[in-house]
Amino acid sequence: MPLLVLAYPQLEEKDFEWIQSFRAKHDERYFNLVLPHFTFVFPVDEMGQKDFINHVEKISKKFKEFYFVLRCAQIVKDSFSDYTDLFLIPEEGYRIFVKLHDALYTGILEKQLRLDIPFIPHLGIANNKDPRRCKILADEINSKNLEIFGVINKLDIVSFFNDKIETIKEIIL
Repeated sequence: MPLLVLAYPQLEEKDFEWIQSFRAKHDERYFNLVLPHFTFVFPVDEMGQKDFINHVEKISKKFKEFYFVLRCAQIVKDSFSDYTDLFLIPEEGYRIFVKLHDALYTGILEKQLRLDIPFIPHLGIANNKDPRRCKILADEINSKNLEIFGVINKLDIVSFFNDKIETIKEIIL
């Protein structure tokens, strides 16, 4: 059963509703699977749950809650499928996302890090097999003054099994 580390951001209600409304129309892969989130550790299969949790708890003690601002939409080709994704990218807070991600991929997770795929902190809001469709959506969003403030104050260790995401443990930052 694959394990991941996600962060469900704290957002203003109006921003959460806008994201969910947009995802309901344009996120055919993940809308019904998981709430808006940032992924810090991508699926790991070859590790015991206890070791995984202990590692994430140890690393997360070095971090405290942090704020971010989403102001940009960017399209990215999915590395594992025919889809192109549309991401909201944090402008402010970006470096903390990267530092936390990189810290988590040390020690027992070091060999799990995919160096052939760049880490782009993101909140996914759409996907499509036609990249032009995602580009149109990105251009629409980027033509406006998008500004979504949020905070990351906890990490969720989750399992992914039978097309279900289940939180195993919450870790407060």
